[in-house]
Amino acid sequence: MKKPIGYVLPAVLAFALGGCGIGGGGGDDSSAPVTGKVTGEITFQTWNLKGGYADYFNGLVTAFQNANPGTTVKWIDQPPEGYQDKLSADAAAGSLPDVVDIGPEAAFTLANAGMLLDLSKTDPGAQSAYLPKAWDANKFASLGGGTYAYPWYLNTGPSFFNTALLQKCGVAKDPLPGTYDTLFAAGKTMAGKCKGDTTMVGRLPAIETFGTYGVRLMDPQGTKFTFNDAKGVELVNHYKELYQAGGMTEETLNKLQTGELDAFKAGRVGWLPGSSYTLKDLKATAPKVAATVAISPQITNDKPNMYIESLAVNAKSKNTATAVAFAKFATNKENQLAFCQKAAIFPSAAGALDDPYFTKDDGTPETKLRLESAKAVSDAIVYWPAAFSSKSGDHLREQIALAILGKKDVQAALDEAVKYADGNLPKK
Repeated sequence: MKKPIGYVLPAVLAFALGGCGIGGGGGDDSSAPVTGKVTGEITFQTWNLKGGYADYFNGLVTAFQNANPGTTVKWIDQPPEGYQDKLSADAAAGSLPDVVDIGPEAAFTLANAGMLLDLSKTDPGAQSAYLPKAWDANKFASLGGGTYAYPWYLNTGPSFFNTALLQKCGVAKDPLPGTYDTLFAAGKTMAGKCKGDTTMVGRLPAIETFGTYGVRLMDPQGTKFTFNDAKGVELVNHYKELYQAGGMTEETLNKLQTGELDAFKAGRVGWLPGSSYTLKDLKATAPKVAATVAISPQITNDKPNMYIESLAVNAKSKNTATAVAFAKFATNKENQLAFCQKAAIFPSAAGALDDPYFTKDDGTPETKLRLESAKAVSDAIVYWPAAFSSKSGDHLREQIALAILGKKDVQAALDEAVKYADGNLPKK
């Protein structure tokens, strides 16, 4: 998931904890409700947030400590490179921080190793405080249906279209594509009129693309992948046909998200699936393209896609009560809203999206983008399965590229990708 970087944060508003009825010191039983006194020292770790948000987090820590005399929160921040490997190494060494900023993939890995509290057992009443789909992102069917992190912040974004490029290449901008069928049709139109390295689509589909296309990604038990079904094959065939029509270049097949963004900024790609901070980036780094951009809802045949960061509690913490109390404090509605108003992110707390910040339009493009994204979040799903590793994602992209180039049958390519992903599932 993208981290919200590049924003300057003014001093945080301090919010009182408001009666933290959570207890529990350390102990070996990570499945019982947490009981005990909120006191003592804990370590709180974030991922690549200190550079732009030091004031926010220092204020958050101070507010918690003031509301809970006798507590000390040591905040540490890790760089973006190798964060998940660092979590695994710390867990193996017995030095995992008490509260950790985590995505579903890392949460699944650590939960499978018994390193995270199962909140469905230790804090069963917490679910009602968060959006159901955000809570479900850390609920793992293959681990008995337990939930292993408190939802924190969300990100999603609409589509960005270079209308000048669309007009040049014969694609109508009213209406803009909103489904994959209309997107691929527009891509073929563009390819027919604009030859060369100008395309509608700038990269291959990822696992979440399959989800938004309507493909079932895993079985209900979370024990095997299923994206090689007929609908998955249909999606890849759309990309193959687009490539054969000249709507994707061979160079595109090797590009990741950064390459797609660079090509869009250079005016060579018509459609960019963006995020809530894409517009600001385009205005700063590609103003000519930004001036032509039209913003429209996310391309999907199903629900929109979103990404999530959460806060998990170390099951081996020596101060479980304080760790749980702080994780809930950092993710409560008031503190999530404060963070969201300083960064281009969205809250997972129940009711937070009803705040005027996400509903009141002042007519500016930036506000339109925020409101459009907020609408998507309220209906969105975290499609990327927590059990789908980054290595499986790389392998999937390689197999799809072979299929699009005609070097491998589409069904065989997806079968191989599923076999590889299944082989990377944790062994029982």
